[in-house]
Order: sequence, then C-alpha cells, then structure tokens
Amino acid sequence: MNFSNQIRFLQQLQKNNSKDWMDANRKWYKEVRDDFIGWLDEINAKLAAIDDGYYDTPGKKGINRINNNLMFHPNKPIYKDHFGAGLDKRPNTGDFYVEIGIKRSMFAGGLWRPDSKRLRSIREAIDYNGEELQSILNRKSFRQIFGSLYEDVKLTNAPKGFSNEHRHIELLRNKTFAVVTEFSSKEVLKDNFEQKLISVYKEMLPFRRYLNQAVTV
Repeated sequence: MNFSNQIRFLQQLQKNNSKDWMDANRKWYKEVRDDFIGWLDEINAKLAAIDDGYYDTPGKKGINRINNNLMFHPNKPIYKDHFGAGLDKRPNTGDFYVEIGIKRSMFAGGLWRPDSKRLRSIREAIDYNGEELQSILNRKSFRQIFGSLYEDVKLTNAPKGFSNEHRHIELLRNKTFAVVTEFSSKEVLKDNFEQKLISVYKEMLPFRRYLNQAVTV
C-alpha cells in the first residue's frame, strides 16, 4: 500500500475541497481508492487468519464514502480529510475501524451511541457481569493502548431501571462504548504499521466480543 501517495492526495484534496477539483483528479482518486481497497483485502485475510469468529469484510464492503453527509452536516467540507473503513463488520455489531488521514489516523472499535435497544442490552450485560468488562478495561496492556473508554456524552444519573448505587454505575452511565488509539502520519509510513494494526486488533478483541455478545444474544 502506497500510503505516501494516499496522504499526498488527501493533502491536495483539502487544499482544493471542491467537486471541480475532484472531477479533474478523478483518475488519481480512483488509483488511491483502489490501492486502499486492495490493502484492506490483505488486512481482511490476515485478521480472518487470527480470529476464528471474524466476519469476512472485503475492502469494497468495508470502505466508507469520502463524501461528507452534507444533509446532516451542511457546514462541513464536501470531502473528508481521511479514508476510513470498517472491518470484521458483522451486521448490527461493533466493527474494527481503520482511519488514515492527514490530521489524525486511528484504530477504533465498539459501539458509538447505539440505539436504545442495543444500549439497553449492553447495560443489562453490565448489570449481569460488569466485572468482566471492567477487567478488560483495567488490563495494563489495554490501558497503554486505549487509555479508557472513549469520552462521550454520559447520563448525569443512573439510567432507567438501575440504581445510582449500582456497583458499575460509572459504566452504566455511558452512551458510547468504544475505544480509540490515534497515531501520526509518520507512524503509518513505518514498516511495522501492519503489525501494529494486528496487535491493536488482538488487544481490542475481548472488548468488542463482550459488546457484540451483549447486543446479539
């Protein structure tokens, strides 16, 4: 994967964030996009080889559109400043997200503000066995990579049906259950980048399995 070419394309796109520029550079965009899809296919195969429960997600299925959704965010630029994709993308569960950009790159996973039904399922799992989730979050290697749960909106009080005195009240108050690790463009260009991705995937896997079991059982 030629990440240098991808980053150069994104830098130029952000300097000329318009449909006219994109149309004039459509061949370059297709070259970069096809290269990224091919790399995703390789990563998809490698992750499937290490995870028996992996959900096959070819690059074309996993890659996100480069266009921003202007219907809901009319003030955003037309095009994103990154390429993103979801792998291990089983329907209605939390995938493993890969983002390569010019301002930041990241690996992430879990569930971002899940709908009320899935959020309730996660909270019921925490009520039943929150110790397992807390043990995953407290693991030294996990904290070194992700820190803690992604900071997002939280309830002020206990969710409906739970007590403020619940032993896992701090977990229950979350509306997002996701973790993120960010890195620089320089790190993307290093020879060990793919190995880093695989290491992060493995470290995140128990967390994602816990959540995905909660929303599918």
